[in-house]
Amino acid sequence: MAQAAGGQQESSSDAKSATDGSDSLAKSGFESIESADGIYAKGSALYTIVEEFVITYAPKFMFAMVWLIVGFILIKIISALANRALKLRHIDASVRGFIMSVLKLGLKILLFIMVLGALGVPTASLGFIFGAVSLAVGFALKDTLQNFAGGIVILVLKPYRLGDFIEAKGFSGTVRDIQMFNTILTTGDNRRIIIPNGQLSTSAMINYSSEDNRRLEVSIGIGYDDDIERARQVMQSIIDADERTLKNPEPIIKVGELADSSVNFIVRVWVARGDYWGYRVDLLEKVKKAFDSEGISIPYPQSEVTMRKASE
Repeated sequence: MAQAAGGQQESSSDAKSATDGSDSLAKSGFESIESADGIYAKGSALYTIVEEFVITYAPKFMFAMVWLIVGFILIKIISALANRALKLRHIDASVRGFIMSVLKLGLKILLFIMVLGALGVPTASLGFIFGAVSLAVGFALKDTLQNFAGGIVILVLKPYRLGDFIEAKGFSGTVRDIQMFNTILTTGDNRRIIIPNGQLSTSAMINYSSEDNRRLEVSIGIGYDDDIERARQVMQSIIDADERTLKNPEPIIKVGELADSSVNFIVRVWVARGDYWGYRVDLLEKVKKAFDSEGISIPYPQSEVTMRKASE
């Protein structure tokens, strides 16, 4: 009887365990199904959001891109027409370049605002935002604004123009472009120098191209044993034979210094500004060759040392 009761009890326990296992398996499967349904629901919600976003903003984005492309094309066309109109009105090239820089910047800002409007950004509030940003940028970029003001001063007062050879801030070169904020120079060895307009408008500057004529001055020395008048005649004949020599004012050849080793002549000749450098190098070369043929020396610094033997 006891064994029968024990067997029945064990059978009941096994049945209960099997039932609990079945319930647990069923519960696990239910949770898996529920989890899959949750993922599907979340995926459906995300798809709905993306679909609504695409439906709502894709046309605006495409329209904005079309505006952007068309806008850049229109800016090029307007810029070309404006540049042509300024040329027909014979506007100075430096002023024309500055106006074109300002025009292009303004058109690009306008295009940016229109693209924002096409994207649905309320442009009515952009005025206040633009004002606040401009104030902040004004404080942060005060040097840049100074350069912009300097560019306006340069265009109004015209201390130099395109093509002029100037020297400023320790640099010298030919003015190639006057931009909104900078002036670009090109040196004789084809280097580009960029100088802010604010510095050029408030500092000293030399413009070698402002006058049509320039005075060339060189110093030429002869030996103390050479004939001064003969040397003067040789140099005068070289100057008179050069067609680039201007007759008014007349050339000057005078003794300017009795140096330690030579008698130095000061030669002053007026030439056209475009002939300055070529005339100078040609003059020095011709004088050297003429002095050699005439037996006139061009001394170099030297010292004489006298040695005396002390008496024993």
